Amino acid sequence: MKMGAVRWPGRRALLRRAALLTAGAAAGAVTFAETTRFTDRRLPLGGGPASGTTGVGDQPPGDGGLRVVWRARTDRRQIALTFDDGPAPQWTPMVLDTLDRYRVPATFFLVGARVRAAAGLLRGRLDRHEVGNHTWAHHDLARMDADEIHRDLTRTHAVIAEVTGREPRLLRPPWGHLGGGTLHAAARLRYDVVLWSLQMRETAYPGDPAGHARHIVAGVRPGTILLAHDTGAATRLVALHGLPAIIDGLRGRGFEFVTVSALLAGESPPRTPG
Repeated sequence: MKMGAVRWPGRRALLRRAALLTAGAAAGAVTFAETTRFTDRRLPLGGGPASGTTGVGDQPPGDGGLRVVWRARTDRRQIALTFDDGPAPQWTPMVLDTLDRYRVPATFFLVGARVRAAAGLLRGRLDRHEVGNHTWAHHDLARMDADEIHRDLTRTHAVIAEVTGREPRLLRPPWGHLGGGTLHAAARLRYDVVLWSLQMRETAYPGDPAGHARHIVAGVRPGTILLAHDTGAATRLVALHGLPAIIDGLRGRGFEFVTVSALLAGESPPRTPG
């Protein structure tokens, strides 16, 4: 055979393969046991970041009332402003000062290690605000199993309650990464999982707080949960410097600012199909 030539199977080999394929199709091609083994090599049946069960015994996922929300189902002109990743001394006081000046409530999804390190930033300043759990050190929960996540969130829950005087009832997983293990741990803690329906677009408006504010004001609709940050890269300051314009613009459109829990409490009942 010449170099680079392709060796085609002989007629007998082709007939043998055809017979095997035909027999496999008649028997269902792949058995359940084979499918299970194939799946097990990738993800465990119980436990692991993707599974919503620990896989053994009676599951302890709270009362079964877990919700995952992106926005509220409402016709009311209400919006929930949320801030992630704090507290941090360079920006959190500025955000709180602005919210105090405009008497706007917000929901802060707090990182436990930062709460411990900067507790003084929060004490006495959260009267109109709500707190939520954002993990101990901004971990990616989608890479952890349910028990690991539960330990992380429980530790964070305790320090938030200690420092702020209130217990979080909401969880926002970092980056919005959501797996079965996160749902299981959230149910055990009787949390609702809160994502978002609109987020700040700081890098699209460098040096233009007014332009960014107009973009956000135009994108809000009833029930919006708006994602912002009170720490991070300096580019995010575009959104924070434009926060007064966002507040004024939305109030000019008739919107009321409420916490996430208040927004969800005012949801309309689901429509009946038909």
